[in-house]
Amino acid sequence: MDGRTAEMLHTKGATFVFLGVPKGTVFGIDLKCWRTDEEFRGIRLIPPGMHYIYYASASETEIDDVSQRSGFFQYFNENDIIVKMWDKKTEDVSKEVVDEHTVERIRENLNNIDRYLAPYPYDIWSRWHCLTRQISEALAKKLSPEQGIIRSEEFHSIPDSERPRGIKKSKECSEEEKQKTMENKEEPSQGSSEHFNKGESSSSPRHSGTRRLSRMTEKEREDAMLPNLKPVEGTVMRFTEIPKNKYPPGSSPMEITKHHLDQSYTLELMIAQHDEPLHIIGELQFAYTIFLIGHYWNGFDHWRNLVVLLCSCEDALDKYRDVFIHFIATIQHQMKELPLEFLCGIEMEQNVFYKKFREFFRNVYSAKSNQKLVIMIEKFKKSLADLFQWEFPNDDTDDEDEKPVVVEMEEINE
Repeated sequence: MDGRTAEMLHTKGATFVFLGVPKGTVFGIDLKCWRTDEEFRGIRLIPPGMHYIYYASASETEIDDVSQRSGFFQYFNENDIIVKMWDKKTEDVSKEVVDEHTVERIRENLNNIDRYLAPYPYDIWSRWHCLTRQISEALAKKLSPEQGIIRSEEFHSIPDSERPRGIKKSKECSEEEKQKTMENKEEPSQGSSEHFNKGESSSSPRHSGTRRLSRMTEKEREDAMLPNLKPVEGTVMRFTEIPKNKYPPGSSPMEITKHHLDQSYTLELMIAQHDEPLHIIGELQFAYTIFLIGHYWNGFDHWRNLVVLLCSCEDALDKYRDVFIHFIATIQHQMKELPLEFLCGIEMEQNVFYKKFREFFRNVYSAKSNQKLVIMIEKFKKSLADLFQWEFPNDDTDDEDEKPVVVEMEEINE
């Protein structure tokens, strides 16, 4: 860090105070994490902007026994002092808001606790800023769970009376009913009107349950026995839902095929759910960050789906030029940070990222896009070749599984 930067951080840098954190807790900010010691009180000299703070409680006896990571996005203004408390009972950040009086008292005594505050690792700042520059404070709040803490989803514990059970026959069940049950198992169609006219009423829970189970495969029976748990309210991520229908209502077969090949319409629907177009890139960065740093697997799924969507657009390239310029810049940095084990061992032609990047490059060329886009993807292709030894031939041929699919009229009418 040069002297000018150091002076800027001393005059404008923010401070995060974390009180009561046990020794050995995993604590991190952005791309760096440590194990805390007894004197740890937080981080100082934090560059103003968006940051991700995360932690994981650790066992006092087992060194490698660490809980799942929890974290939250925090926007720091110049000279901000954010104070959080550790809750020993929940082994988590306390939900109680630290009052302004306590914050001001800490501000007045900041020089006395300065030696207990670790300096922000400024060597990671440039990389972090490239990965998160489109995540605004409002967007982070919109996408995060209502409770604000990002972790694996928590589920309701259901009472024993609500747990699923198999269908148990009554002792009074007659031999005639047993025979009918055996006949039902052999019947090819259990849902026909002829079947219901044979005997049991469909409103009888005991008999309808027996018939339903008799039609199930072994796996379906096992799945039916699993509890249908619901996430605890306030713990669910609020990602923008990617529309399932990739074409407008009433589309013709030709239009449906077009919208499956060029998903600009789907991207348009996604962007419409944000306050501004570049927020779709902010969401891409958000999902990647909580996967990479927060170890939140659903973040990876959403990030991958957004990458696939953006790579599948052609008509939108000109209309949302800034979105795609920032997409290329973002994905290039993200691929550099992506753990190699996620892509190693997968044949190039079978790798979903390779296939979608190749499609994206073809879209840019065929759309005769802005020259800046073309220059950026040429640099991106070189970066991918250096990172993963991927080669991108300069042709417009489609892979066998990427050729257009003929849409049958019967499928459309359903």
